[in-house]
Amino acid sequence: MAEIIRMPRMSDTMEEGNIVAWLKKVGDTIEPGDVLAEVETDKATMELEAYNEGYLLHIGIEEGPVPVNGILAVIGDKGEDISSLLKEIAKEGNALEQSSGAPIAQTEAVVESPAPKESAKNIENSSADGLDAGDERIKASPLAKMMAKEKGIELSGLIGSGESGRIVKQDIEKAIISKGKDSMDSQRGHAVQVNAEGNYEDFPVSQMRKVIAKRLGESKFSAPHFYLTVEIGMDVAMETRARINAISEVKISFNDLVIKAAAAALGHHPSINSSWLGDKIRRNKEINIGVAVAVEEGLLVPVIMNANNKSFSQINTEVKALAAKAKDKKLQPQEMTGNTFTISNLGMFDIEEFTAIINPPDACILAVGTIVQKPVVRAGELAVGHTMKVTLSCDHRVVDGATGAKFLQTFKAMLEDPIRILA
Repeated sequence: MAEIIRMPRMSDTMEEGNIVAWLKKVGDTIEPGDVLAEVETDKATMELEAYNEGYLLHIGIEEGPVPVNGILAVIGDKGEDISSLLKEIAKEGNALEQSSGAPIAQTEAVVESPAPKESAKNIENSSADGLDAGDERIKASPLAKMMAKEKGIELSGLIGSGESGRIVKQDIEKAIISKGKDSMDSQRGHAVQVNAEGNYEDFPVSQMRKVIAKRLGESKFSAPHFYLTVEIGMDVAMETRARINAISEVKISFNDLVIKAAAAALGHHPSINSSWLGDKIRRNKEINIGVAVAVEEGLLVPVIMNANNKSFSQINTEVKALAAKAKDKKLQPQEMTGNTFTISNLGMFDIEEFTAIINPPDACILAVGTIVQKPVVRAGELAVGHTMKVTLSCDHRVVDGATGAKFLQTFKAMLEDPIRILA
């Protein structure tokens, strides 16, 4: 019996997924565990696995966005008649379009079916082949027509490679390459829009950027932020790091020191390690540090779980591994959830001081600047020292000014004398 494959929710914040590429085609044999397609979520590009066995009878959307629970494909027995199922799918799509006011993406797949009058080929051709109402019609799939319109490709000049000479996506792609106009966006398959004067370009918004905009917008405008800045003497921390790296196989960074010091300070100030949940404040017992990582399309926040119980070397190894996976968009949902506190470090870009937007559901985020050499006063005398500024962004619904200030005092003391971190 044919089964409908729907878009799963692959992360806690996912509302839609973007089909990047299908790794199976209509007619292929499917086994449980086979990878059907690559799906771009708000956080990573992930593999869509099959849980059914049978044959891939229908692909709902070749590429592009699909809402969670939207129809992706149909898997069933070879030669199974799914015409009635396709009608139900079409009705579901029409109902969704009417309720949302937005057009639903068209399909391009051809289904194997023994019933000639109700075959998927006839269903699709009756709704998609014609470009006009005349007798002479150019046969092309909806996706091919859309791509041709975007790229200025004349369908009348193409010979289709599909059934009965039907023009399909692959034919348009070949035509684009031959004309030297292949400027399709690699993530979503949509053309980059360039204005006539050529003085700007419009790029489609990725799933990741959509979610960043939504979540940080909600955080900034719903959570009453306030900011506390402190300057930390880093001379002893620099000496300590050099001594550790002289004997350790894993060379630790200043960011590792910051993460470990923050985790230790949170143990002394559990109210900072809290979350706003609307009708209650959750004080977290685990100390899980989210580390903001810049990637090409935005920002990802992998999480160092139980950071307070890990050594400098363990933190360094985990941060490097997670950062590499973030840049390759290979992070798994469980590696980006569970944070109770977040650190954003722009010191490597020579940023001396900045403020960060709180990463929900955390109550605070720590913005870390670069280490600078400057004149300092020691024992009443002028000397050359190294300092670093950090700014704590706090949700005033959870944290008060004095509470945040006390946390920063502890954090500063630990970095200015790192032996305190281990005490």
